[in-house]
Amino acid sequence: MRTDIRPVSPAAITREDILATASLIRPHIRRTPTIEVAGRDLAVDLDRITLKLEYLQHAGSFKSRGAFTNLLMHDVPAAGVAAASGGNHGAAVAFAAQRLKVPAHIFVPTVASPAKIEQIRSYGAELVVGGDRYQDALDACNAWIAQSGAMAVHAFDQRETLLGQGTLAAELFEQAPELDALLVAVGGGGLIGGIAAWYQNDVRVIGVEPDGAPTLAMALEAGRPVDAPAGSIAADSLAPKRVGELMFPIAQQFVDRVITVSDDDIRRAQAMLWDTLRIVAEPGGAAALSALTSGRYLPVGERVGVVICGANTVITRP
Repeated sequence: MRTDIRPVSPAAITREDILATASLIRPHIRRTPTIEVAGRDLAVDLDRITLKLEYLQHAGSFKSRGAFTNLLMHDVPAAGVAAASGGNHGAAVAFAAQRLKVPAHIFVPTVASPAKIEQIRSYGAELVVGGDRYQDALDACNAWIAQSGAMAVHAFDQRETLLGQGTLAAELFEQAPELDALLVAVGGGGLIGGIAAWYQNDVRVIGVEPDGAPTLAMALEAGRPVDAPAGSIAADSLAPKRVGELMFPIAQQFVDRVITVSDDDIRRAQAMLWDTLRIVAEPGGAAALSALTSGRYLPVGERVGVVICGANTVITRP
């Protein structure tokens, strides 16, 4: 599956790199739509909000972009690929592996939702469930890679993953070039890292994390990635041990700020998306919007975009 895409600079992820990646993966992913929503429909004091509906991506989240990038940029060994995941990355890697006809081993912690576990199995991957959090799954995955020779596909701390997630921003730029600010949920930082690498401060990129899993907020305060708590309704998608080393300098330079939200804020945003737009978003997928609907982010005279990044869940109400 080797391609003729040019090697990526070790110093930076450029827009040229992201555009080349977009061309590479275009046959394998969906161009997800945007919609314009009146602010009053979401009880927000804005004329309108642009929602990027990435939950409509293959396998139910943005993760398919990074998954296909990894598999297409490398010659996959006979042992196939291996990934650790809270759920969405595993589903995306399993989906990409099925489409490209390579074996996949996926490792998830016990906090992974039943919906995500069943989705991974439905794509034909070998699935191992064990450990209490993402780091446990990652340790088991690394042990399997050392034993089997499988190719690692990291959920966020890998250049190819960042490039793939950055293609969302390249796409959104074409769809909504007038944005002033973009709200993005943060877990390990692959999505916001790729998006921020594209926008490079031309749009204010704002991270949103659960109060119980402030991985990027703590890293920015410490000046380096540090271990963070992992307690949240969104723990299966927004609660790794720490943010990625590769995305962190991107965040330092190009992420405007990080806002934290409560689990109840996230639940209310999920319910509002369903009640108003009939959108089913998982907690991590609704987290970015909850910064607006909770009032923790108060835009003034801005054109705001929000990435609805995942939908592998069932709705719960506060």
